[in-house]
Amino acid sequence: MTEVPRRLRWRCRRGMKELDLLFARYLEARYVAAPEAERRAFEVLLGKEDPVLWSWLIEAEPVSREGLEEVVDILRRYR
Repeated sequence: MTEVPRRLRWRCRRGMKELDLLFARYLEARYVAAPEAERRAFEVLLGKEDPVLWSWLIEAEPVSREGLEEVVDILRRYR
């Protein structure tokens, strides 16, 4: 994989500008070179609602899904 699929870019468009920017940074900086397990976890994460994602990313709530903690920690670096 050499570039981010258009479908994935579209899924990263959210109702919160903060999430749009965070996901765009992640896609550009890391997604293509990320391990397969991380890419899958990121795609699962995109299925969550914006308020839940935001609360995880700002560490207001603990990540409640096993397997998503690592990708949330990685995303926090792009805040």
